[in-house]
Amino acid sequence: MAKTMAKLQAQARKTSRNKTLGKKGALAARSKSKAKAKLRPKQKFNISHFRGEDFRADGLRTYAQYRDLGMSKATNGLLQAHVIRMVPPCDPKVVSKRHYHDVSLQMIYVLKGWIKGEYDGQVVTMHAGAAWLQPPRIKHTVLDYSDDCELLEIITPADFKTVELE
Repeated sequence: MAKTMAKLQAQARKTSRNKTLGKKGALAARSKSKAKAKLRPKQKFNISHFRGEDFRADGLRTYAQYRDLGMSKATNGLLQAHVIRMVPPCDPKVVSKRHYHDVSLQMIYVLKGWIKGEYDGQVVTMHAGAAWLQPPRIKHTVLDYSDDCELLEIITPADFKTVELE
């Protein structure tokens, strides 16, 4: 009964759309969505299990170790995801370099500890469980972090530039 009802509702939506758009409009809408799907890079199923030895010190910052989650390869460069483990102790002379990232999207989630930063003049401390979105090219500075600070960072596109301002 539920399957039959779902089929009827889907058919009603399709019929309604065809009446609204007309046959040519409905065909154009379908071909437009197919074209949109073709523009997306092909993606592969990817899984990344935690292994402490996967953290590398060859990333963007000397005061951080990065564990790549394999998303860049799986999405053909659509996005990058990594876990960042901040190296203790925090030295403000090293970490407090004003910069921005030339990205489409940058989202950070605090897995452990806390991090304090300045974002376009606003000073904020984020603790474990906090998430924030950094708009493209927002000028920011890391000010301090706990000895156990770990972050999950997701960025689009996978290949991007960081511009140092100081």
